[in-house]
Order: sequence, then structure tokens, then C-alpha cells
Amino acid sequence: MPLKLSQIHEILNSKRDEFSAFNQETWKQLQNYRTVLANLNAAGEAEIRQQSIRYPINLGARLLEPLEQATYGVIPSRLSWQSKEQSLAWVRQRLTGITTFAVDGSQIYPGKDLSIPIALVQIGWFENLHLPTGEYEKDIALDVMTPSDLQVGNSGDPVDRRVNMRRFQMETERLIDYIKAHPKAKDCLVFLDGSLIATFAEAFEAKSRQFYVECLLDLLATSQKYEVPLVAYIDTSYAQDLSVMLRTLYDLPASQSIHDAQLLNKYMEWGDRTPLFLCQRSGILGEYEDQADQIAFTYLKTNRDSYPARLEIPLWVYQAGLLDRVIDWVRGEVIIGSGYPYVIETADQTAVLQAADRQAFFKILQDWAEQEDLNLHFSRKMVSKVRRR
Repeated sequence: MPLKLSQIHEILNSKRDEFSAFNQETWKQLQNYRTVLANLNAAGEAEIRQQSIRYPINLGARLLEPLEQATYGVIPSRLSWQSKEQSLAWVRQRLTGITTFAVDGSQIYPGKDLSIPIALVQIGWFENLHLPTGEYEKDIALDVMTPSDLQVGNSGDPVDRRVNMRRFQMETERLIDYIKAHPKAKDCLVFLDGSLIATFAEAFEAKSRQFYVECLLDLLATSQKYEVPLVAYIDTSYAQDLSVMLRTLYDLPASQSIHDAQLLNKYMEWGDRTPLFLCQRSGILGEYEDQADQIAFTYLKTNRDSYPARLEIPLWVYQAGLLDRVIDWVRGEVIIGSGYPYVIETADQTAVLQAADRQAFFKILQDWAEQEDLNLHFSRKMVSKVRRR
């Protein structure tokens, strides 16, 4: 039965005051935060650095770059073009001969259509050499997870989480393998689609949390050891690291509704970014061992109609003097991708499993189980679908 739109309108109208009160309170808080954001400029830099000394840990963020070019915490890019062709010419100047690489994944979770739990995980990657000849590589790798892999019958992780963990492991391992194959490649940029800080795993029990942390620690350590630049790209970020820093330094009231991208967006034009900050978030970073103080971040305006994206970058990239170059490479990828990094977008398209892939997977399973005389039963609904296709 379709939605009763009239009922939705009635409910929204009845709760108008609640939404209005939330908006008004959020707006008031946002103005307070933006007032002190004005101190993120050359005149306020000395005070910020001096004040930050009082908070050696858990400050949220710590300023790394000078603020001599910043206004309201934003460094203008001063990039504008009269046409798409002009912007692409700029991209060619920056990206020709620069190799970019990204990985994404997809999965088929266990379901009730099979008598035993089986899952499929697939990752896809895209390597773009950015050469006039148009050379690139796209490929996939996959894994079939058995009941043993899924730890069925054991207490602990939900089965779907085991699938997600395997996908994350395959994605990060592929990035690590790629970095190792390109040691000291300063003409190469590797993208992680998501955060280097596994805050999402804080809700998990210790074993799962440690799994995600170890995957990311391996990735960070490999990038540092082999000196291959790495950028974690978060298109929609609700992180509050900069907001926490401002709240701490200027004694502002705590707010769960104010996040960094929202705070900064008013002052940013396309291509602008914030100074680089060292992430000093409380929580799971305490489990990052020697990498706990090695993750920096900046916000980059990649789309005129949306909040800025968050880029997380290993500290060594900044220390090696590669930051501006790397951010220009990200800008170039975003231009090619019309608002989203083309290399990540293409990796996603390569990895995604469609409905037809799901049916093909079950057909192979059915034929293989019959050949091996395995006691694998399909639901009548699934058998019917497989036969029809």
C-alpha cells in the first residue's frame, strides 16, 4: 500500500514547533561558534597556539599550518574558470602523469533463501595513470564466506558484521598491496573512501573494534614506510574536531548539532580549504599506538551546493612538503568527477554487485551443490527466480 501523504503532512504540521525550536537553538549555537571562528586568522594565531598548550590531549584539533592566508579558518584557492574546458586544462597541468588509485567493495549478505549461511564479498579497484594515451586498470577480487568464516553459532559479532569486516579487510589490504608495489612514488595518490579514524567501531565490542583499528594502522604505517601519499575522502562528514577545539579554547557550550563542515561552509567557495589540523579526537584514537598523533585533516570545498568534504591525510605527507600538491590532485579528481573524485566513483562502479549478479551467484551455488552432492537447500522462491533467469 502506498504512503498516505496526507497523514505525513498532518504529522509534520503537528510537530512544527519541535522542528522550529531545534532550528532556532541550533542557529543560536552556530552563531556563537562562528564568532570565535573569526580568530582563525593571522592576528589570532599566536593566541590559539598559546592557548592550545594548556590542552596536551583531547583538544579535538591542533593547528599545524600557519594562518597567514586564512580568514574565518579558510584558505582561499582563488581558482575560477570561465568554462569547463578551462578547468579541464588546469586539471591536465596538475594531473598528467600522476597515478591515482582507489578501491571499493560490495557484498551479498547471508539470507533465508539458503539453508546454510553463505556470503559473497567483492572489491573493485581503479587505477588511472592520467596519460594522454588514456591508460587505466579496472579489476575485481572476491571471496565466498563459509559458515566458519561467518562464525555462525558463536556468540559475538552479528553475521552481517562479519561480512562488513571482511569487505573492509579486503579493501585495506588491496590499498596496502598497491602502496608496497609503488615505493616512494611521489607521483601517485591512493584514496581511501572513508575515514582513517574508526569512530564508528566504538560501539562494537573490543575484538571487532581492534580489528578495524589494526586494518587502518597497517594502512597508515604502510603509507608512511613506503612514502606513498594517502588521502581518506569523506564526502559527508559530521566530525566535530574543529568545533571541539573552539569550544575548549573559548569556553563555548557543548553542542551535538554543530559540526565542522556546517560551521565552515558559509565562508568557503569552490576549491577553498581550511588549514591543516592534527586530529586529537578523544575515544578510539587512544588505541592507535604510534599512529595516534599521525592523522591530520582539512576541509575542502568540492561542490558549490554542499558542505565541504573532509580529507584525512597522514602527517608525514605534510612534513614531506607534499600537502599543496596532493590537495591539487584531489581538486583535479573532483573536477573530472563533477563534484566527487572520479577515481573513487569508478572504483565503486567496478565493485558494485547488481541484482543480476546475485542471481548468477545463487545459480552457480545451486549447480555446484548438486554436483558435489551437498545438502544445500534453496527456498522455493529462490529456485523459481534462478530458473526464470
